[in-house]
Amino acid sequence: MSKGYHNPVMLCECIESLAIKNDGIYVDVTYGGGGHSKAILDRLGKKGRLIAFDQDKDAFQNMMNDNRLTLIHSNFRNLKQELNNIGVSHINGLLADLGVSSHQFDEPSRGFSFRFDEALDMRMDASKGLSASKWISKTSESDMQQVFSQYGEIRNAKTAARNIAAYREEFSISTSGDLLKALGKCVPPKKEKQYLAQLFQSIRIAVNQEIESLKELLLSLGQLIKSEGRFVVLTYHSLEDRLVKHFLQSGNTEGTISKDLYGNTIGLEFMPLYRKAIGPTEQEIAMNPRARSAKLRAGIRI
Repeated sequence: MSKGYHNPVMLCECIESLAIKNDGIYVDVTYGGGGHSKAILDRLGKKGRLIAFDQDKDAFQNMMNDNRLTLIHSNFRNLKQELNNIGVSHINGLLADLGVSSHQFDEPSRGFSFRFDEALDMRMDASKGLSASKWISKTSESDMQQVFSQYGEIRNAKTAARNIAAYREEFSISTSGDLLKALGKCVPPKKEKQYLAQLFQSIRIAVNQEIESLKELLLSLGQLIKSEGRFVVLTYHSLEDRLVKHFLQSGNTEGTISKDLYGNTIGLEFMPLYRKAIGPTEQEIAMNPRARSAKLRAGIRI
């Protein structure tokens, strides 16, 4: 594992929640620096197997030399298809860490951070889809406003979208610096970093279709995870956490609860492992500030 690539968040809590069986088949859909994957492998026996996913080619530089590990270059929304391709129909557990890796934030050329005046890319898989700069150039003002408001919780989303739309009429928005110029005075002077972090987050979520991917992942779990198997999801955004919470409560991502004549919820496939989401300890936050917003939810296959 590459040092400094990414500190695995809530590592002990994630591994304990998975309740790993010695000979089980597990999936880490967000391999990254390999921190969570290594901890899973450490608890698997010789007959155990770990299948990991990452859509970022950079993560393959951290590939561990272990014949129990298979690393697949794909978005986890393709989980069922990719597992089928390698002859796996059912698994004992799954882990998803939805955070952006420290490597992605700290590598200027990836365009994830407003700290660097570099090309706006933000794609997890740089070979597919629209870059952030192209997304900004093609997205309507109203759609931008919705993304800023929903995914970034930007209070002046309408003003931000209007400023960007006006600026791009005359100038291209190719770099982080261009975007800052386009935003102009709508960035609050005393809360600049927080505002830009939220705005960049919203663009990243839209560019990578992160909400749609999470929905598809959650809805596929019932078909893949064996009875009494578990899934663990780490989220860093209220919208993501809400989807996981809804899924555990209702069996769907909308949170619509349907009951039969006996009052039992229809469509439930998992039982929550914890009554509420678990957060990082103060000690972990002190060591890794990026863990501050993390929430862990887990479910057991009924």
